[in-house]
Order: sequence, then structure tokens, then C-alpha cells
Amino acid sequence: MFIVHPFEAFCGSDPKILILGSFPSVKSRENNFFYGHPQNRFWKVISAVGKISEPKTVDEKKAMLNKMGIALWDSIHSCEITGSSDSSIKNVTPNDIRPIVEKYGIRAVFANGKTSGMYYEKYIEPVCGIKAEVLPSTSPANAAWSLPKLIDAYSVILKYL
Repeated sequence: MFIVHPFEAFCGSDPKILILGSFPSVKSRENNFFYGHPQNRFWKVISAVGKISEPKTVDEKKAMLNKMGIALWDSIHSCEITGSSDSSIKNVTPNDIRPIVEKYGIRAVFANGKTSGMYYEKYIEPVCGIKAEVLPSTSPANAAWSLPKLIDAYSVILKYL
């Protein structure tokens, strides 16, 4: 099914870093916000890294991101996708992150998972000139990475906040 990204980037008031997913899951599209699947470990990881209580509502998630200086967006603007499967993605149109990078002076870009990193490197990096650090996916499909290992990997963001 061909889908255009259904919601905007979240930037808050003064983000220092940008974390990019690949494309929103079915649950995220239903919730109209990032990492909406209850089994995705993104919110557990980021709250642990920031030593903040895990947010439950979209408003709490936005408040935490804003407090920490994190912007969220996805590498893909539109694509064909089956369900939430990154492996089914094809016919990609990338997102243009330059306006976010330029407006806020983003210090670092991180990709949440290999798929986001691959599309970022192929389509976005040549245009914006910033190399993204690819972090392990917080998706429940990435069972090889335990929660403690993910928290440790994502702690790299602290040096830019």
C-alpha cells in the first residue's frame, strides 16, 4: 500500500539532536505520533537515558522530548509498505530534513535502526551533508538487543544534549 507520512516532525522549542526512524508503524499512524506500538522500546530507552519517568501519553512524550532537546522525524516521506514491515518498503521518497537542521542548528543526527540509516545515507546525507550515527532499532523485531544494551547504545546522545 502506498502511504504518505501522516504527521509532521516533532521539534519542540530548541532541539539539539534529531533522531530519525524509517517510517511510522501501523500503531504510530493510528496514534498520529512516533513509536506508538506498545512493544517498541523507544520511550523506555530515551527516558532511561534522560533519567526521566517513562512517558505514557503523547503530551508526556512531547514534554520529555522538549525537555531533553530531541527532535523526531523519519527518513521516509512516502513509500509502499505492507503493515509495519521495514523489509517491505519500496518506492521511497525521502524526507527533507534541511529545514529542521538549519532552523534549529541540529548538532547531531541519529538513525533508529539500519533501515532508517540506509535511506538516510542514500537520499538525505548527500543533500544535507551531515553523517548520521546509526543506532540499533528499538523495534520489538530487534530481539537481539536487550533493553539494557539499547540504553547503553543510546547514551551516546547525551554528549550532544
